[in-house]
Amino acid sequence: MSNLSIIDLGIIILYLLLMVYVGYYFSKKNTSAEQFTKAVGSIPGWAIGVSLYATFLSSNTFLGVPGKSYGTNWNYFVFSLSMPLAGFVAAKYFVPLYRQMGGISAYSHLEHRFGSWARIYVVVCFLLMQLARMGSIFFGIALSLQALTGFDMQSIMVVTGICIIFYTVLGGIEAVIWTEVVQAIIKTLGGIIIIAVIIMNTDSGLMGIIHSGIEHSKFSLGSFDLDFTTSTFWVVLIYGFFMNLKAFGFDQNYVQRYHTATSEKEAQKSIWLCVKLYVPVSLLFFFIGTCLYVFYQGHPDMLAEIKQQVALERLGPSASMNEIQSMANTLQDQDVGDKVMPHFMVHMLPVGILGIIISAILSAAMSTISSGMNASATVFSEDIYLRYINPDLAQDKKLRLLYIGTAVSGFLAMIAGIAMIGVKSILDLWWQLSGIFAGGMFGLFLLGVISKKVNSSHAIVAVIFGVAVILWMTFSYVIPDQYAYLRNILHANMVTVVGTLSIFLVGNLVSFFKSRS
Repeated sequence: MSNLSIIDLGIIILYLLLMVYVGYYFSKKNTSAEQFTKAVGSIPGWAIGVSLYATFLSSNTFLGVPGKSYGTNWNYFVFSLSMPLAGFVAAKYFVPLYRQMGGISAYSHLEHRFGSWARIYVVVCFLLMQLARMGSIFFGIALSLQALTGFDMQSIMVVTGICIIFYTVLGGIEAVIWTEVVQAIIKTLGGIIIIAVIIMNTDSGLMGIIHSGIEHSKFSLGSFDLDFTTSTFWVVLIYGFFMNLKAFGFDQNYVQRYHTATSEKEAQKSIWLCVKLYVPVSLLFFFIGTCLYVFYQGHPDMLAEIKQQVALERLGPSASMNEIQSMANTLQDQDVGDKVMPHFMVHMLPVGILGIIISAILSAAMSTISSGMNASATVFSEDIYLRYINPDLAQDKKLRLLYIGTAVSGFLAMIAGIAMIGVKSILDLWWQLSGIFAGGMFGLFLLGVISKKVNSSHAIVAVIFGVAVILWMTFSYVIPDQYAYLRNILHANMVTVVGTLSIFLVGNLVSFFKSRS
């Protein structure tokens, strides 16, 4: 890390060693698969809540949210505003359901409800969505650390990934939760430090940032028109409710934590603590983006440097200076949003503080990736291997299977992250991929929980229809111009919403008409 001082490097190494030690400490407890996947229900609710918050506060939030706020406004903060309602529904209805079921997998009940095809379908969707999520987070780490270290992005992903795999494989879910408690503190502290440094380096100070943000409509939550073709307030609110409800109510990452709680009440408390922490802290990161916008408006030479960097990355090393400058002059704020935070860190953070912020970025990524790896391994073990390949696996071999599944999911996530190099926006990429995978699985889940009269054949028809709708909405842009009227006109965030509702409504309609015939 040639661009870092010895002090910064020491802070980062100390943080990484601490994470590895936590994994080693809890490895001595992992004598069974149950301990590895749910810590035999011994974790207090407050720790689970902080770990849920840490999972939400990924590097996509740490880097993508300020980048989005810098390039546009606070429209996507509406996503966070939908969280309390989603948390209420999950705590009241879904936590009791899972605690009563007892099984560690969030998806086993779908097989009892509709048959093995439903469980397999949802498991495949979940694993693909986790791969996309973890890959985008690996990419986010590399994007930041490349600017700080000078190393290529592939090497950063590989080195960081090996560290994450090491402590996650060693410690299991208990190590994941307690490391996330530490990581939540570090990355929250990191966000507060960044805001303080920006304000101190902005001539107009805090009030000047607020006035400039108002003048340039940076605090706008989006249009309140009932328009679902653009990213209006209502589009993001509805999308956020569906995605947050899916996370709290159906995502193995979260459902698995409910089983680690000492009681149902503690599991419910963990959701509310997560909401209370995440909403204001996500606001903090949106404000970081606004602060960065005001700072760079006052430092046009530094902004020009970022634009030249982005132009060089897009054109390649063989491009001439004239070509680079020409493209740089055409770039908009949205094009450079993901680059401003790393650039500010390199040029403006003092020695020691930089090491803390890099540790915060690492913690933001590591918490989400480690929980994703553990959940992916659990789902593969419970829903695929033990269900269809070898249900009578011995206890020691079950534990070995979880170790292998955790490591493999981490390596696949690294490969996915490397494949994402060159994307325009981390946040946009993740939301598009999650919309494709999430809509179908969540629609089927709601159908199974709410609609008691819908049977397996009805659900199959609904899923086929819903998946067709999701694919059409996602890829209809490739339809030739002469058939442009067949293209989806709704905003991309509506894919999850429409896909989920399509499955739910079609399943109920088929059931209704079948019962009348």
